[in-house]
Amino acid sequence: MGSKSYEEAIAALSKLLSDKADLGSVAAAKIKQLTAELEAAADPAKFDPLKRIETGFVSFKTEKFEKNPDLYGALAKGQSPKFLVFACSDSRVCPSHILDFQPGEAFMVRNIANMVPPFDTTKYSGVGAAIEYAVMHLKVENIVVIGHSCCGGIKGLMSIPEDGTTASDFIEQWVSICAPAKNKVKSELTELSFADQCTNCEKEAVNVSLGNLLTYPYVREAVVKKSIILKGAHYDFVKGKFDLWDLDFKITPTLAV
Repeated sequence: MGSKSYEEAIAALSKLLSDKADLGSVAAAKIKQLTAELEAAADPAKFDPLKRIETGFVSFKTEKFEKNPDLYGALAKGQSPKFLVFACSDSRVCPSHILDFQPGEAFMVRNIANMVPPFDTTKYSGVGAAIEYAVMHLKVENIVVIGHSCCGGIKGLMSIPEDGTTASDFIEQWVSICAPAKNKVKSELTELSFADQCTNCEKEAVNVSLGNLLTYPYVREAVVKKSIILKGAHYDFVKGKFDLWDLDFKITPTLAV
């Protein structure tokens, strides 16, 4: 679309907004949002982050918040999510958008390459606190770790030199949590291209994270008691696919004595 087409579309939306003073608040907010998006597309330098946040919130408030008073009234009293979800920080893979989670439905932890570190009370206290709160206090019934296609964190993991040389302050140390996944892919799938190895590692790293979840005593106990289900997943935003699986860890309850 040429710049003239953008300008014409912007002008038409602006005229509609000014002429139709009686437009409903939802329609008015939507037109403002579309106008802002068209202006940004026509000239990225004109992108106004504050205006984007403002129009986004107005749209949410008019189209969702004010239309669901029962839902948001209940949420004001507390939360009882059914899911604890680990997902990547990647801007393309928001779980609420992909899985249509509604507010209050999923407690989420997002980080580079959606990794779950092993239990460590000092090294990974932020993730540990989220797991402990979700399991012990919110009583979630499902934990899902979601990997995704074209993951930069996994590519970074697969690219770490064998001598362990690092070139960043945080990233390589963090993604090394799933080094066992890298090692397995590198040793078992040597015939694949680097890109295909990364794709396999995206899924294998999810399995490593699922295993790491069992190093948290309250997670392990809940899995043994079958009050929590662990699931692995992979979202391919190139092909529009979502795979979901579980693992048989062959856990047996501790015998009573």
